[in-house]
Amino acid sequence: MKIALVGYGKMGHMLKEAALSCGNEVVRTIDVIALDADVKVPAENTKALADAVLESGAEGVIEFTHPTSVMANIKALLPTKLPLVVGTTGWNDFHSEVASLAKDCGGTIMTSANFSIGVNLFYKIVEEASRLVSKFDEYDVAVWEMHHNQKADSPSGTAIDIARRVMAGNPNKTELVTDAFHSRPEKNQLHVSSTRCGSVPGTHTVFFDSSADTIELTHTARSRQGFAFGAVHALENLYSFLNDGTLKPGNLYGMSDVFPGMF
Repeated sequence: MKIALVGYGKMGHMLKEAALSCGNEVVRTIDVIALDADVKVPAENTKALADAVLESGAEGVIEFTHPTSVMANIKALLPTKLPLVVGTTGWNDFHSEVASLAKDCGGTIMTSANFSIGVNLFYKIVEEASRLVSKFDEYDVAVWEMHHNQKADSPSGTAIDIARRVMAGNPNKTELVTDAFHSRPEKNQLHVSSTRCGSVPGTHTVFFDSSADTIELTHTARSRQGFAFGAVHALENLYSFLNDGTLKPGNLYGMSDVFPGMF
């Protein structure tokens, strides 16, 4: 399929390589500052962005930019009605607003905190482990994540999704805490902590701890290549499912919708 990439930094370049290796055509790369992008558009110029995408002849769009610009980009791209996959994180609080916008304009958007197949398998493992461990009161649980020092948000969207899977498996954890504690945590609180350092692509660990032992589940990304291929396959499936009627336009979709039966 013909793909337009919005955001042409390190991840954008990796997305292009993944798209081409999967037999797709990248018809346009768009960025605010990247010198090697096909088109440079001024920040927040929603018309220029939409026009650049539409003029490219793209059949689908992958957006990977920055949390400060993602909402403006979504608002520009959804009305084009091209299938849109958003890899930028940091906009969880706006999902309801975006779902309403998609419904109103008839555009279709798909997003995930992490497109890596391995991470999505990790989600399922964590939820099942949390369910098993929650039967034993002596175990507490916490989530920790580490990313490179260029990542703009914390905790990561992946860490938040992992925490939600922990809470889905453990009914005793009802409150998510991402700030530092200044008093002893309550038993119902699940702590998610973050570290930013160096060039780490992404490490996420779930700790189940008791006075007798610790169980650790860890996913370590070697690179962001898995994310890139996952995002490309997600767009391919979203495009295909919209064309054959499996999915309907005007909605916000997730990984379980474009990879049915897997996640």
